[in-house]
Amino acid sequence: MSMDTKIKLTASTQELLRCPTCKSKLILSDCQFKCMNVRCKSHFPIVDGIPILINESSSLFSIDDFVNRRYTFFRPSSRILRLMVNLLPAIDCNIKAKTNYEKFSELLLKENKNPRVLVVGGSTVGRGMQHILSVPSIECIESDVSFGPRTTLICDAHDIPFDSGSLDGVIVQAVLEHVVDPYRCVEEIHRVLKEGGLVYAETPFMQQVHGGKYDFTRFTRRGHRLLFRKFEEISSGAVGGPGMALAWAYRYFLLSFVKSKAARALVGAFVRLTSFWLKYIDYYLIDRPGTLDAASAYYFIGRKRNMFLSDRELIED
Repeated sequence: MSMDTKIKLTASTQELLRCPTCKSKLILSDCQFKCMNVRCKSHFPIVDGIPILINESSSLFSIDDFVNRRYTFFRPSSRILRLMVNLLPAIDCNIKAKTNYEKFSELLLKENKNPRVLVVGGSTVGRGMQHILSVPSIECIESDVSFGPRTTLICDAHDIPFDSGSLDGVIVQAVLEHVVDPYRCVEEIHRVLKEGGLVYAETPFMQQVHGGKYDFTRFTRRGHRLLFRKFEEISSGAVGGPGMALAWAYRYFLLSFVKSKAARALVGAFVRLTSFWLKYIDYYLIDRPGTLDAASAYYFIGRKRNMFLSDRELIED
């Protein structure tokens, strides 16, 4: 572990950083960020060029977790397991992500020639994200609560360490099921976005627990819309269909019979070999009305507006 000030974030992005505890300005001093609020006096280290901006009073994680390189959300798997995962066909299929990210990028560039986008949970590349990451004029700030190959900022979505109205877009893909309070996280997303700023979210509905102790919530389609009620909807729908949901249910039904790691690995391999084909049915089902009540996961593209979707408007939509 090394601590330095060669920060992976651009200088202009560093100027937008705020104290996750009190939202005051930060100053870079003595290889760390310090809060300029004399009542707060929080300070945040930089580990391998990555600022650790965690509000310890409200986060599941501590700054010390990252300074000492403790495992947080992600834990390393064995080489044999990784090889098996790479060789066997997957049961997952995100049909809409690639198209959604292309649309999201297009909308961003209409508003700003050089948009700045925060990726929450961005330590690795999400499904379909290759397009937006390949656009040189879009600056993606990849944050997470784990170190990873893409992490440039450690922060918790419950207290996003950016100035209010400072970002053009926020991506939160397969994250909101893993936070304690998704409504607070979406409030933070709303706060840091500029007026007219964009959010792209993907959140599961028919999926079993896949984050261990860090797995809390699922959303129906209307529940997902309720979560983003302060946003104008641009587009929404299913990203994973009933075929994927059925494959997940089949996998976890079989896993219910076994306990050891070896047995669970064998069951996982068996499920992949016998049910991977179900995901291909979703290419036919994904846009059919019945899929909205049986989807594996939903997406939402929205724009920050001065609005609030009422409960009555929600159920009449």
